Amino acid sequence: MKLRLACATLLLAVAGAGSSWAEEAAPAARADAAKGAEKAGQICVACHGVNGVSMIPQNPSLAGQGADYIVKQLYNFKGLPKKDQARNNPIMAAQAAMLSDDDMRNLGAYYASQKPRILAARNKDTVALGQQIYRAGIADRGVAACAGCHGATGAGVPSQYPRLGGQHAEYTEAQMKAWRSGERANDPNAMMRSVAARLTDREIAAVADYIAGLH
Repeated sequence: MKLRLACATLLLAVAGAGSSWAEEAAPAARADAAKGAEKAGQICVACHGVNGVSMIPQNPSLAGQGADYIVKQLYNFKGLPKKDQARNNPIMAAQAAMLSDDDMRNLGAYYASQKPRILAARNKDTVALGQQIYRAGIADRGVAACAGCHGATGAGVPSQYPRLGGQHAEYTEAQMKAWRSGERANDPNAMMRSVAARLTDREIAAVADYIAGLH
């Protein structure tokens, strides 16, 4: 009961934060997915693949990702809107520095319109553990179920929570460890840092592998 109440409180807090960053980061103008496709072909395709489907496990696939989430990450790579929300990645910082507000909004619209790739969990020995964490959390450690925010199929909730389903396990695992260490800290209300801090390396690897197969 306490865990459900804590999860509900956290969900409401993050939902409000999600709305505020979207309003702060994204100027009120219509996005142009066609222009986003053109920009993606110029600067994004080498790392994130054709149509946002990455063939490099260390680089995230962007196809089907929420537009607002992509915009927020690009702002954070720039160290905006607040320095404490910066994402420390020299390559992405250099790329984002060249993008205008319109460019970022157009890229978000383009990638959101693309079809995600369907992957599969690869480690049969940890699928049950990954499923348990994703769908039910770990009650005795206060770990909320991932599905509570990211949905049963990993589709996420646009403007609030990112798509996870079909993401490379290697990338998801690396981000979870970055949340846990505090290297990445652009999560509203430290929600992801709080979750990752309670997970072991084996649990992170298990849930990341399970997430890859969600669709």
